[in-house]
Amino acid sequence: MSEAEARTPAQIEADIARRRQELAVTLDEIAVRVHPKTIVGDAKAKAASAVDRTAGRAYVAVNRAVTDVRSQFVAEDGSPRLERIVPVAVAAVAVVGLLTVVAGRRDSAPSGRGRFRRG
Repeated sequence: MSEAEARTPAQIEADIARRRQELAVTLDEIAVRVHPKTIVGDAKAKAASAVDRTAGRAYVAVNRAVTDVRSQFVAEDGSPRLERIVPVAVAAVAVVGLLTVVAGRRDSAPSGRGRFRRG
């Protein structure tokens, strides 16, 4: 007699009960996976992860850019590099002065209001 033939009805019933339990657990897992709340939760988690990754990459890029710019104006020992700071400061003052002059000319120019009145 083979092993399958030697099983008792009680063993067969226990095997069927065990398989039913396994099937019930599997069906419960599938039901949870396809439930709309689970799907929405998974989508939210993926989106949050993508945002976190993007924000992390952006932070690293900005930090690298700031470090690069800082290294242009500060020496390795921490002292300012005046040979680079002074020309940039002069250029900034010149731009602000130019913008001030242009804005002053706009304010003093005749507006043209009242030239063509309906009457």
